[in-house]
Formats: sequence, structure tokens, C-alpha cells
Amino acid sequence: MLRPRSIAIVGANDDPRTIGGSVLANLDAFGFTGDIHLVSRKKTRIGERSCLPDILSLPEGIDLLVLIVPKAAIADAIRDSIARKIGSVVVFSAGFAETGEEGRILQEELAALCREADMPMLGPNCMGFINYKDGVPITFERMAPRALGTSKAVGIIAQSGATASNIRAAMHGRAIDVSCVVATGNEAQTGAEDYIEAMLDDPQIGLIAVYVEQIRNGPRFLDVAHRARAKGVPIVMLHPGASDKGAEAALSHTGAMAGNHAAMRTAMRYAGVAIVETTEELFDVSAILLNWPTPVPGGVGVISNSGAIRGLSFDFCEAIELPIAPLAQPTLDRLSAEIDGEASNPLDIGTTGFVRPEIFGTSTQAMLDDPAVGVVLNCHVGGAPNLQIVKSDHLLPVFDTAQKPVVLTILGDEDPLDPAFVKAVRDSGIPFFRSPERALRAIRVVQKYADDLAALQTRKTPAIKLPRLEGKGTIPEYRGKDFLRELGIGVPNGRLATTVAEAEAAASDVGYPVVLKAQAAALAHKSDAGGVAVDIADATALRAAWEKMYASVGKARPDITLDGILIEAMDADGTEMIVGASRDPNWGPVILVGLGGVWTEILADTRLLPADIDQAGAIREIGMLRSARMLGAFRGKPARDVAALAEVIVRLGALMRAQPDIAEIDINPLIVRVEGKGVTALDALFVLN
Repeated sequence: MLRPRSIAIVGANDDPRTIGGSVLANLDAFGFTGDIHLVSRKKTRIGERSCLPDILSLPEGIDLLVLIVPKAAIADAIRDSIARKIGSVVVFSAGFAETGEEGRILQEELAALCREADMPMLGPNCMGFINYKDGVPITFERMAPRALGTSKAVGIIAQSGATASNIRAAMHGRAIDVSCVVATGNEAQTGAEDYIEAMLDDPQIGLIAVYVEQIRNGPRFLDVAHRARAKGVPIVMLHPGASDKGAEAALSHTGAMAGNHAAMRTAMRYAGVAIVETTEELFDVSAILLNWPTPVPGGVGVISNSGAIRGLSFDFCEAIELPIAPLAQPTLDRLSAEIDGEASNPLDIGTTGFVRPEIFGTSTQAMLDDPAVGVVLNCHVGGAPNLQIVKSDHLLPVFDTAQKPVVLTILGDEDPLDPAFVKAVRDSGIPFFRSPERALRAIRVVQKYADDLAALQTRKTPAIKLPRLEGKGTIPEYRGKDFLRELGIGVPNGRLATTVAEAEAAASDVGYPVVLKAQAAALAHKSDAGGVAVDIADATALRAAWEKMYASVGKARPDITLDGILIEAMDADGTEMIVGASRDPNWGPVILVGLGGVWTEILADTRLLPADIDQAGAIREIGMLRSARMLGAFRGKPARDVAALAEVIVRLGALMRAQPDIAEIDINPLIVRVEGKGVTALDALFVLN
């Protein structure tokens, strides 16, 4: 499909303003040297080429057929293509799954035909592709050929044709070569993962920029992503759908039902995919990672000839959670000698650059040599044209040899820069910005990606021998806690009572005060039905609470019969967290950790983790919570047992991998005690398919 030696255009036209005419005009403009066959019901010739009346008149074995026919005629056209042993097909036409159920059924018919014939189909509802490297422009957007240089190029894949064009234009605007761009549309039979795999065979492609609204084959996408990471080819991905409206827009655009967006992001991060939030970040992060596909973890070093930028950098980096690198004393000494004053990060070189312009390069090199620095941002006032060239003359040689990203920002917004300076910067490939905030946002993504890659390099998924949880549906809390004990996760001292006498005996054994919890598989939210009583101080209070609880639950839920009431010791000395697990149909099991108790839904401070995470990875993710400081020592309170919390995460992840019939786990709250004292699960919910 992407490198055809022969092409047939069905619906060809001599008017370049039409779709059939623009595809043909593009092929001629690019100088396509293969065979071109034209099919038209209205014309016998277009220019010097003859036209055939229908697909069945074509010779057998043509590599690629471009279908420009009405929606209602496409299924028959594909059947005829299969009869002529066509190798692949591109369908531009819209009106399929993106329009509703009727269109979805028709789209699936096309896909089934192509699958059965092993004939790859791009589309429908797509803008086609442009293979710049081999000169194959199969798109109705009028294009001009563009020769590739010898440097690394970008591959582009987008389910949106307009976004594919936007990314391509942005890359070309930065003087970055594009080897191939594919607009996949509805992805009825081939998906983004197939085109990523194809691009990995192109040794010139050093990065793949991807825009997807839904990934239809999660496991295969992850497999291809792992292969890209192994080859050192970053995938930078923009995926809308985090909001309900975003998911709704995706459905109406390409017929894509949005899955669990958070689960997707987790899976992608741990497959080595760089996730971005905006098209600007997609452009900017791609420009950086194309030059440094394996960035180094560390903070940012900022160099400027503006004192204001120094203060603004502190504020902005803190706001976007980008660490400013703490420079080692030898680095500070080198920089102090450069500026004849006290150095710091961010570094204000002041007017030194006017007297000794070499400082633009030497200060950058000094920061690059510091092990705490992962990336260096040069952010300068441009000045007169001759001064702009002086900056680039001293900075670009450092960029050429840098093993860490070097990013350049020239202040002044849209104020025109010297054309010679712009050409020198663009030709060098150095990532170039006019806004320091935009540059820092991109750097933040790159450094988070660097941290993720480093964690993946050292991850060691533990092998844990686990018990098996038996049953189906919702498991009552008391059984869930018995199972947690077997897993090695702490639970309060207590037991199930089926009579008030058993309850008194249990309370006497565990010691007052106690908590009472009504127990039944169908009573997941006990407090809503009056099924929880706390701080029961003695036997008299216990008997009263027992009678009241049975009456309350019976009134609220007359449809259920209680197994009994769980009697437990009161236990709340620690920080309340939540640890849970769920099984996404596309991405598999994921683990959730966050601030628990009543704060879970109010603050929504949670992280999603893959089920094969290790102890070190779990501790790292816990540290990314906004509430992470609550687990550390502060205001005279001792640090909490983060290692024990991480161990719960690891064990639940291992359980979800080992027992596929477990659909959901919810431990909330999980009390995290003082460091070294472990954790205690105050509530536990297990749901089995």
C-alpha cells in the first residue's frame, strides 16, 4: 500500500479541483514512476492516459486501488477489487461508523470483505497518505513534492486528516523532514498500530507522531510500542477523550467508542510512549525527542540574559511541576567564573554576552556536564541581527555534540528575527521557540518521559506465590478480609457474628471499643443502609447497635438477608489511603492508589499503575500523588510506611495477573501506619466475574 509500483484510481477526473483529479495531479507532481491505471464511467481518456470503464477491466495484481465512488457503491467495488487480486485499497468516502449504527454495519461489511481477502484497506473516512520518501502522494489535498535530507525524519499517523496535515505542516515549518504521513480515518480494517509497524521498517524514521481518538487493538498497539522503544524510535501520542465531551466528539468523528482513558495512558506510559496534552506539545516534544530519543532524567538548567526570566522560571517550573536542577558546586564555580559573579540555576548572564559572546556556548556546556541536569534551556533577548548570529555561532557547536537536549528560546514573540539566524537555527535542528513557557511545557513532558524510560530499564516484576480467591459476584467484606490475611495484608482484629451472643464474645476478645458492620454480598455500600456503627464502648451499647442495625438494614434493603455482623476493633491510627484494581477490556488489569477515605471522590488524588509494577515503581508512583507529603514526616509527625503501601500495590497487581476472573478490588480506607508498622485494610471489596 505505502510503496506501490502500480496504482489504479477509480473515479479519476481531469479536473484537479475534484478528488479524483487531485490524486492524479499529486502523483504527476511527485513524479510517480510506477504504472497508473484510470477508471472512469464518463471519460475514455484523461490527458495522455486512457480510461477503463470499470474495475473488472483492470489487469490483475495492481498494488493499490484508490476508491473515489459514492458510499453505496463501495462494497461492490471492493468485491470487484478482490476479484482482480488488487493488493490494497484506500477509501476516502465518509458516511460510515461516524454517522451511527447503519453506517457502522456497512463499514464492518467492508472490513470483513478485506479481511477475508487479506487485502489491507485504509479508511474509510480518511484523507489517505503521503510517502515523501518514495514519492507516493495518495491524498486529495494538493501537495508539492519535498525531498528528504540525510538526517532523521518523522513519521506521522493520525485518525484525523486535518490533524495529520497540521502535524506535517508544523514539522516542515521547523525544517524537520517527514518521511511518511498517514491519515487512518475510521480504521475499519487497518489501524494506527499497523502503520507504526510499517514505519519501524524505515531506518530514516527517528520518531513517530501519533494522533488517535481510540485505539481499537490495545494489546497489538502495546506490542508495537515496545518494539519501537527497543529500536530507539520514540512514539509521541496525543489522545483526546479524557473528558466526556472529548469522548463524545471522538465517537461522532471516527465512530470510535472511547475506552478507559486513564487505563490507556497508564498502559502507554509503561510501554515507553510519550503522552502529550495538546497539538503544540505534540509538535514541540517531537522536535526535541527526534534529536534525543533517549533523554536523560534530571532537572532543567535555564540560562538567560534577562534577570526577569530567572524569577519567572522559578514560578512557572513550580506551577508545572518541572524540577530546576540543583547544580553541583564544581558547576557553580565554573559558571561563577564565566559571569564574574555568584552563579545559580536559573543563570542570569546579564550583559556578559555582549562582551564575551562565547559564554552562550561555555555556560551551556557547563550545565550539560552537571549530572543533575537533564536538559538545558537557553532563553535570550534576540538583540540586533548581528548579535543573533553571534549567539548561534557559539551555541550551535555545543548543540551538535550535546548528549542531552539543548533548547533555544529567543524572546520577542512574533517580532521578526534575522533570516540568516533563523535559517542557521532551523538547519541545525536545535529545538527553537519564541515563548519560554511553551518551551518549558515541552521540556516537562520530555523529562517525565525520561523518568519513565529509566524506570522501565530497571523494572523487575516480582514472582509471588498467591492464594486463590474462590466465589463469584461480590464477595462479602468478612470473606474479603480473610483473603487479605492470606495475601499477607493486615486487617483489623475481629470476626463475623451471627447472634448477639457471638457478637458480645467477639467484642470481648478483640477489646472495646469496636465497630459493627452488616455483612451481605449485595450490601456493598453498608453505611447508606445504616449498616455501620462505630465506637461501640461496651456490651450494652453493642446490643442496642445490633438491634438497630438489623432494623435499619431490613428497612433500607428488605431484599437481602444478612450473613451476620462483622465485629472488629476500632482502628484508625494512620493516614487513610485507597488501593484498588480493575480490569479494562482493552488494556487489562490496572491498579489504583490514592488518598482514601472520604477524600477519595472529593479530591480525586489518584494514580493508575500497571499490574506488573514492582516495588520501586510503586514507590515512585506514590511519590507523584499530590498528597504524597502526607505520607512523609511533617510538623512533628513521623513518616508513614510507604514501603508497606507499595507492597500492597505489588501484591494486588500480582493477584490480578494470576486470577483473571477477579474484575474489581477496592480497599478503602487502607490505614498506612508509622514507618515500619505496616498497613491495615479497614474495608475490602472483591468482585469476581
